Amino acid sequence: MRQLFAFEIERIKFLTEKSVELCLIEPTETGLEKSIMDATGSVRLYLKDKKIHDFALQSQGQESKIQVASLFIQDNSIVNSIASLYRPKTKKGDPRIWFKGLTSYASPNDILGILAFDSVLYVINITKLDLHSLIQNDRANPLKEIVNTIYNNSNEVSLELLGLLNKIAARGPVPAMLQADTAVGRTLETLLGIDINSSRNPDYKGIELKSFRTRRGNRKNLFAQVPNWSNSKFKSSEEILNEFGYQRGDDFKLYCTVSTTVRNSQGLILKVDGLVRQLIENSNKPNINDFALWSLDFLHKRLLEKHNETFWIAADSIIIDGKEYFQYKKVEHTKKPIVSQFDLLLEQGIITLDHLIKRTPSGGAKEKGPIFKIKPEAVGLLFPPSRVYLLS
Repeated sequence: MRQLFAFEIERIKFLTEKSVELCLIEPTETGLEKSIMDATGSVRLYLKDKKIHDFALQSQGQESKIQVASLFIQDNSIVNSIASLYRPKTKKGDPRIWFKGLTSYASPNDILGILAFDSVLYVINITKLDLHSLIQNDRANPLKEIVNTIYNNSNEVSLELLGLLNKIAARGPVPAMLQADTAVGRTLETLLGIDINSSRNPDYKGIELKSFRTRRGNRKNLFAQVPNWSNSKFKSSEEILNEFGYQRGDDFKLYCTVSTTVRNSQGLILKVDGLVRQLIENSNKPNINDFALWSLDFLHKRLLEKHNETFWIAADSIIIDGKEYFQYKKVEHTKKPIVSQFDLLLEQGIITLDHLIKRTPSGGAKEKGPIFKIKPEAVGLLFPPSRVYLLS
């Protein structure tokens, strides 16, 4: 595909802000003459992800061709079309795609967006259509209708949750349900009627909730994940505690932050090995060295599972008659982290790891983490542009 012009990039960004996911394709002059386009890797992946078609399962030849209902979006109308998806018997069966009537809709080297919705493919000429004007226009048009439908569908739960949070904020300061660092989150979950459990799944109908006290400026929790014990020198949190723990009052524990930029007081540091795709925890004790391993690809998966959509909820901590109260003030709404940034932020010490291990009365160990955290000012480096809502 050719390099995108600045105005095309802005139009695609505008669709992304409206929660519209699409893939791009560029018809060439030869392709338009021969009524043929290559289904590039991104097109194949998109169609498979949207459950439209999987080219990998398709046999070669015209007899295996499938057709999908399609529509060309114009300024004030929609034109019916049909998408043909097939693999020819020649040229190793490289996947092909064609839209009936495309020569009347697109010119050579136009950038087209393919949007799958309700099992129909919508084709949007990114190069020729003024997307901003059409979507922001007071008058109805096909593009505005489909984009608004997608946006409302994708934000139905978030709008519902935002309404509940506004009701909680309108109550004023609410008493903490317990006295602990986790009280700000536990209190909010209780008010929302969410059962307190250790599930790895998002908290509210697919949305992860991350609450924090505004005045502390603490790092924000991303997710908890133990090492891959089978590939690590140490095989449990108890072994880590036994080696690096310390006595604090009545507790024997290991509460510490570990980063890639500096060794902590326990002599621990993280290392990112991009060649073998591992995050490694290392000790300066010569008899220990590397002792815990995480697969970077698995950490990416956990990040996507936990933060496909997240509400970061800020609360003021207020002390009244010696008891803590919370006034929930602001929500930052993020979607779909950019996982390729995760490794870089680890290397920069912006994402860190916290051990929270304590000796149990039975002599074992209880691990609340390890918890991967990010500096609050760096959320925008890991997530696309977010929306911020003030609660009232």
